[in-house]
Amino acid sequence: MANREPLLKTLPIAELRPTQMTVGYREVAEKRRRWQEYDGEKKKEFLGAHMMPTLLGPKKHHYIIDHHHLSRALYEEGVESVLVTVVADLHYLDKDAFWTVCDHKSWTHPYDAEGVRRQFKDIPKSVDALLDDPYRSLAGELRRAGGFAKDTTPFSEFLWADFLRRNIKGKRIEHDFDAALETAMSLAKSKDADYLPGWCGPVTRRQH
Repeated sequence: MANREPLLKTLPIAELRPTQMTVGYREVAEKRRRWQEYDGEKKKEFLGAHMMPTLLGPKKHHYIIDHHHLSRALYEEGVESVLVTVVADLHYLDKDAFWTVCDHKSWTHPYDAEGVRRQFKDIPKSVDALLDDPYRSLAGELRRAGGFAKDTTPFSEFLWADFLRRNIKGKRIEHDFDAALETAMSLAKSKDADYLPGWCGPVTRRQH
């Protein structure tokens, strides 16, 4: 199933298929800002260094399993194509079997902006149709601020987003993002969050 040698090819961003339903639009905007700061040469280097990992799925569509925010940001910036690397060739599976494999290998996150699991058919067919989850943006900002460590757990920032969703009102994020981030930081350091990937709460000193 997995390829021994990575298969690299250039593909139009418009043809990439998501494996999740949402992104944080604030995160996308941040990536766009960074992209705009690069000159022509730096942009070429950046695209060469950021390959999109994909699964070759039914009808040989390419499904991205990472870099959804970056793909959306580049699309909005008018970048037409990106380099993709095929992680696994599953094009011979029918759609149901394909999504079952994705689910078991944590290659998909079919949860909507309310954190509710949906059917695989509800996942958008293109990156420009990804919906906004403000809690995903809050989780991303929290990680950058040192609230938790980057972790290899699949969709770890969505797990944090879901934790924040249960503890911070959406209107708070909308009206005062900085205040919401401050609250998120306190929550991230609490014992309530110690089950989450990358948790780095307070270290208690041993008594001598």
